Amino acid sequence: MPIDAKTLQETYDQMERKLHGIIPDIEMRYKAELVFEINQLKKERGAIILGHNYMEPALFHTVPDVVGDSLELSRKAAETECDPIVFCGVRFMAETAKILNPTRTVLLPAKRAGCSLAESITAQDVRNLRQQYPGVPIVTYINTYADVKAECDICCTSGNAARVVESLDSDVIIFLPDEYLAANVAEETGKKIIFPSRDAIQNPKPGLEYEMIGWHGRCEVHDKFTVQDIKNVRAQYPGVLVLAHPECSPEVVAASDFSSSTSKMTQRVKETEAPSYLLLTECSMGDNIMAENPEKEMVRMCSIRCPHMNEITLEDTLNALKNNVQIIEVPEEIRVRARRSVDRMLEIG
Repeated sequence: MPIDAKTLQETYDQMERKLHGIIPDIEMRYKAELVFEINQLKKERGAIILGHNYMEPALFHTVPDVVGDSLELSRKAAETECDPIVFCGVRFMAETAKILNPTRTVLLPAKRAGCSLAESITAQDVRNLRQQYPGVPIVTYINTYADVKAECDICCTSGNAARVVESLDSDVIIFLPDEYLAANVAEETGKKIIFPSRDAIQNPKPGLEYEMIGWHGRCEVHDKFTVQDIKNVRAQYPGVLVLAHPECSPEVVAASDFSSSTSKMTQRVKETEAPSYLLLTECSMGDNIMAENPEKEMVRMCSIRCPHMNEITLEDTLNALKNNVQIIEVPEEIRVRARRSVDRMLEIG
């Protein structure tokens, strides 16, 4: 489509005001054209673009109609009447949008955009656990694929995991698949947790006391942060506010000042009067928070980019709108069962 020079300049000006010092000017000028085209085509098609907090700044601050964490985006996906839904996040997030909107086209602007955590467990693994622990309710983190969600009783996010666990009337709960999030929730709710090996699931030890059963899955980004990272930063930046995502290890969370969902971390930075802050989560979120809080000093000593989130680009977002790719499909039998688990999560909030 032809691009009017005046409106293109307006797009660039808006980006420059928000992202000056975050991304190079030459990159901003190039991406302004993509942003302009995406926003024009989005209007023409009646589309909605959902953007996760981990999207790169030139995308996050320009084309999404809604930005947030997985719970916020799940809620918006359940409410929207727009078609298509373009999900700028990883595959399991786009699947969740399709689970909630079976009649609408859901587009993922990447060929794969997987997730190390989602790929740490299969639907058969969940069935094996249910067979070994009959009657025990299964909580599954939203960071899983649709077939895994279909095998569980209720989903959760990092922001509502403890509330979901406490909502279940059961002496024992299975929490999948994030090892660290499970341990952090167990600590928060005062429950004794075990992490049986696959062999132990088939051959459990008698007499073992537990109230939660976890799984050995980890996020490849959050697994890299250490307590020593925090010590190093505190030594150089006295008074620094350390915020850790609950997918970090329990040791890292304990050494931090605050731990919660990405949206709650964002809000805490806005509210803090600390002289500086450190985010122990995906680094593009740090760029996005920095753009919103230019007056505050962010410590950039622990920057790790998620390779899967990095697959989502403005170029592929434009291609998705132009050519309806990649279309996300979820088999109906799986979708219906997975929806029950997601709806139960949304009811808790």
